[in-house]
Amino acid sequence: MASAAELDAPTSPIDTFRAEVRQWLAEHFPPSLKHKDNAMSAVDGPTELSAEELAWKEAVASKGWGVPSWPAQYGGAGLDKAQVRVLNEEMGRIGAWNPIGGMGVMMFGPTLLEYGTEAQKSEHIPAIANGTVRWCQGYSEPGAGSDLASLQMFAEDKGDHYLVNGQKTWTSGGQWADKCFALVRTDKTKKHEGISFLLIDMDAEGVEVKPIRLISGSSPFCETFFTNVKVPKENLVGREGEGWTIGKRLLQHERSSLSGGGSARLFAGKPIGALAKEYRGEDDKGRVPDQDLRMRIVRHEMDSRAFALTLRRAALEAKSNQGPSAATSIMKNVGARITQDRAELGIEIMGMNGLGWEGEGFSADEIAQTRTWLWGKAVSIYGGSTEIQNNVIAKRILGMLDHQ
Repeated sequence: MASAAELDAPTSPIDTFRAEVRQWLAEHFPPSLKHKDNAMSAVDGPTELSAEELAWKEAVASKGWGVPSWPAQYGGAGLDKAQVRVLNEEMGRIGAWNPIGGMGVMMFGPTLLEYGTEAQKSEHIPAIANGTVRWCQGYSEPGAGSDLASLQMFAEDKGDHYLVNGQKTWTSGGQWADKCFALVRTDKTKKHEGISFLLIDMDAEGVEVKPIRLISGSSPFCETFFTNVKVPKENLVGREGEGWTIGKRLLQHERSSLSGGGSARLFAGKPIGALAKEYRGEDDKGRVPDQDLRMRIVRHEMDSRAFALTLRRAALEAKSNQGPSAATSIMKNVGARITQDRAELGIEIMGMNGLGWEGEGFSADEIAQTRTWLWGKAVSIYGGSTEIQNNVIAKRILGMLDHQ
């Protein structure tokens, strides 16, 4: 008869990997950081890391687990999808979190791996993988938001460099970023074909940022101005005129990450059912007394769980199909709706306590609920508005064309 140790022994390569991950996490993840947020993805900007947070970040970066599926030669771990799933499961099991993040990971890195030169990948990807360089996105302009192809920021060819002039707006994290990936116009005679993809240092002479304060009280976005900014020719990704193609690919990665980020927020903090019992009480059967509210909570939880499972399936399909597809537009819209529904339910459940902005009459959680509700209004706008996603779904998934 087999001993208990023999029965518990790994029986396959993936079991062996799981045991290795579990042991490594036990040795390196501080329990005091359980369920703590990733500082690199903070809405209100980067915060100073504690000694424990810094040690955790360095440990994860050294393993390549901040971007586990990226090639090891650039600072990733080169894990396959089964190993990535195991890593995520084991981190989730103990409340661990990935300390590497930001736009470099969720948007620019995957795009550069696909379109960048070897020199560009060697220069930029490792710094993203170890979390030492922050990136921001230069897409939207005052006159080119939903109609992004109308952008006017111009990069004039000066031989060995471009001279960039123009403005971007809604630049997320621009005031904290080291570098910017931007869509610029290199040909004024063409619309889509006149756009190129350029990498710009945010500390270059002529770059100025002005933070935009939002209704939620935070200032994660900026107006960004470029005045005679010199950008080396080697900072062009792809060829001139390929920016629209590269930019659309990046947006698929963005929408995939945003839909997943919305899902993560659904399960952050106190479960909505527990919140309802705290503020509305329980009946003699341990249920929320208000039947209508109870049913809406149940429907929300069902939608949330189904969405989370769909995201997991879509992520696996994306890896097997060489990246995210136009279906990310569906996920973006659904994730936005569910995120906003949860915020609305939270405010309704808390009543007047859910409308606090500051002061001693409200708890920290109540004030956070108010600001989260206000912040959530933008979820259906940024990363491509719901209306734009509907157009993508109609044209690229349903095959519907405009008829004159």
